[in-house]
Amino acid sequence: MDDLACILLTGLGATAAIDLWSILRKRLLGIPLPDFGLVGRWLGHMPRGRFRHEAIATAPPVRGEHAIGWIAHYLTGAAFAAVLFAIWPAWIRHPIIGPALAVGIGTVAAPFLLMQPGMGAGIAASRMPRPAVTRFHSLVTHAIFGIGLYAVGSALSAFCAA
Repeated sequence: MDDLACILLTGLGATAAIDLWSILRKRLLGIPLPDFGLVGRWLGHMPRGRFRHEAIATAPPVRGEHAIGWIAHYLTGAAFAAVLFAIWPAWIRHPIIGPALAVGIGTVAAPFLLMQPGMGAGIAASRMPRPAVTRFHSLVTHAIFGIGLYAVGSALSAFCAA
């Protein structure tokens, strides 16, 4: 299997691990599932020159926002997997947990510094009702992404080493 396919599958699989975690978290803790439609709405307003909102939920809906959000969610996971492989090129053939966790946890910078401020939640969810709780859940979710990178990378390593 070529490197691009390995990167893509690793990122998609790690993103699916986040989604499984979200389902488990909802069932065990009652935490609502993420609304990727709102991510799609945020992204959908960008071509119109609107990058920041007071509250994305009150912004006008965008046609296809749910599809846009879900596609962006999975493409972002693939892009973050590419970052892992760019920093540690040998990782694709010999996955270890450390780099995967470092990238997974490091990716929390994206929601803290881009998405949350752009969608009206403030830097690192500072405008949310319970910012510390939101930050904690973001960190855990991104750690799960890192674990997913490692798990999927390990499962694929025999095919990616060829």
